[in-house]
Amino acid sequence: MKIFLLGGTKDSTNIIKHIKKHYPAHILTTTTTEYGAKLAQESGSDDTIAKPLLKHEIIEIIKNENFNILIDATHPFAKHITQTSASIAEQLKIPYIRFERPTTNLENIETSHIHYVNSFTEAGKLIETEYPEGNVLHFAGANTMEEVLKYVNVNRFYPRILKVKSSLEKCEKLNIKPNHIIPMTGSASLEENIELIEKYNASTMITKESGEIGGVIEKIQAAQMKNISVIMIKRPKIAELNKNDIVSNIKELDIKLKSFF
Repeated sequence: MKIFLLGGTKDSTNIIKHIKKHYPAHILTTTTTEYGAKLAQESGSDDTIAKPLLKHEIIEIIKNENFNILIDATHPFAKHITQTSASIAEQLKIPYIRFERPTTNLENIETSHIHYVNSFTEAGKLIETEYPEGNVLHFAGANTMEEVLKYVNVNRFYPRILKVKSSLEKCEKLNIKPNHIIPMTGSASLEENIELIEKYNASTMITKESGEIGGVIEKIQAAQMKNISVIMIKRPKIAELNKNDIVSNIKELDIKLKSFF
């Protein structure tokens, strides 16, 4: 069985390990960075592609190499690729599984310091009007910085990003000083988040509602302990998805996979 996996997340590496352990499968994982591809290889992916792919390129690979299943385990905020992958599977008439990590359970977490917005533009506007003092920790990836910086002075802005070429080029283009860039190698612990808040004298933190695996709880708790605000970007809703194609954990994924093997 040949599986085409759209990856680049912690979810995707967990999926690779699980499938390779329990199923006779060949996995090709696509990521947008060399770092993501390296993690996929280390997790057991048979092949990797380390660059963004256009729709026609994905179709060509799936058709030419006879892939049997398309699994989308991209980030919850990668709305476009999820829409694209669902339409590709429908077009090619192959099974499609969307691995959608659960939303964060905040039932026992103090949330009075969290402010929800629908976009990074809204986040920037909110900081401009409500939090004009202190520095801003941007824990939401390099691709979202520009929208915020339309409203927030770059001298107050400290992004935590992967130090890969594409992200560093974005920083340079946006005039973000090198000493403002916080290197990222994975989800930060509560203690690490507290250290960053203190080190950069932050008054505000921007993050996505990316689920517990993305370290959201540790960010919220650190902000609460240091009495700073969290600007939380709500997860996008993708109307094109069929709810029967969505799984949110390995157990649900297994139920789907067993019907194919």
